Amino acid sequence: MPAQHTINSNRLQHRIQTLADIGRKGDGGVYRMALSPADLEARAWLGNEITTAGLELRTDPAANISACWKPELPTRVLSGSHLDSVPGAGHLDGALGVLAALECVERIKELDIPLKHGLEAIAFTDEEGRFGGMLGSQALAGQLYPGVILAARDLNGVTLTDAMAAAGFDAQQMPLAERDRKTLHAFVELHIEQGPVLDSMNCPIGLVQAITGLFKWEITLEGESNHAGTTPMNMRRDALQGVVDFASQLQRVLDEYGTCHSRATIGKLQVFPGAANVVPGKAVFTLEVRDTDAEVMKQLGDAFQRTLFAVARKHDLVKNFVILSELPPAPCSEWVVETVRQQAEALGLAYHAMPSGAAHDCQTISSVTHAGMIFVPSKGGKSHSPHEWTAFKDIEAGTNLLLNTLIKLAS
Repeated sequence: MPAQHTINSNRLQHRIQTLADIGRKGDGGVYRMALSPADLEARAWLGNEITTAGLELRTDPAANISACWKPELPTRVLSGSHLDSVPGAGHLDGALGVLAALECVERIKELDIPLKHGLEAIAFTDEEGRFGGMLGSQALAGQLYPGVILAARDLNGVTLTDAMAAAGFDAQQMPLAERDRKTLHAFVELHIEQGPVLDSMNCPIGLVQAITGLFKWEITLEGESNHAGTTPMNMRRDALQGVVDFASQLQRVLDEYGTCHSRATIGKLQVFPGAANVVPGKAVFTLEVRDTDAEVMKQLGDAFQRTLFAVARKHDLVKNFVILSELPPAPCSEWVVETVRQQAEALGLAYHAMPSGAAHDCQTISSVTHAGMIFVPSKGGKSHSPHEWTAFKDIEAGTNLLLNTLIKLAS
């Protein structure tokens, strides 16, 4: 086994600390939503870091930012994640993957390692979903279309078209960021786990086997609003009772049709008219379901539809549901997974094979090249929160693993 290489830990730590302050507010959370002033500040800072490192800075029509080394080679290995955050986020989600990739590419340049494939550290646009999510990686993979771009707007009504224009881009040009898959050799994304598994095991590395898919529905149940005091219980058409009945069957459906990787969540509920003395005549709620197997996802979707039909009939309610989003599960490339595993063993790092329960740019990129992920532990499983934290020793271990994986894939 060739000698293992190591990163410049002080440089990586300094960059993590610097980026963490961009968009941070008084509550300790990071507010760096896609194409916001804080995101644009982070992008400018990253561009300066790239050029200072002596790497080629490229920005594509989807506003993806890249640091390239040996771009003259016909194919390349990519690594990266995203700079944007949810409101009130922690400082590592996405950002760590970008900065670790930059550190690895810069370190390989410094080591002057001979390469057969070029290297590219990339920061994708809007992974977290201000305008829908995964826009940058979808554009690169040829999955972003003009109709989607025109319809995209955030919760405040700001359109993607206007936000891109304010940042100096033409949103309608975003599909031109599509890459020829013949030029892509592999992709590896380093990310915090965002869950408690690795931390509970005191294990430094997650070897990601597959990335979950998901579907999200908005379900409406309609009955009849009526006086809470004068309407007997057996004569009510109570929409909220229908929601309660449906929610009580989530675990049953998962047990019968799901796997240990299945998840089902009702995360939002609105009841109308919303008065203490009125029987709820209407309820609107979301159902989000995840699994790493496409066939299991289909079975769960069918089972939840049957359950919804039975609940509506039982409570004399009118049912309706709208599909808000669908994202297919993605297995990681066996070749990339095996390369990561070999490098982890060479570095003497313990690892745990696991799925990703969260969606990532990697699953989009997996449609156009060999792709895989490396997880590092999240303390207490906390993420999307100011309490998000990963010990630097684990960050260093994960980035050293990424470094040696990229060297192996590119040489």
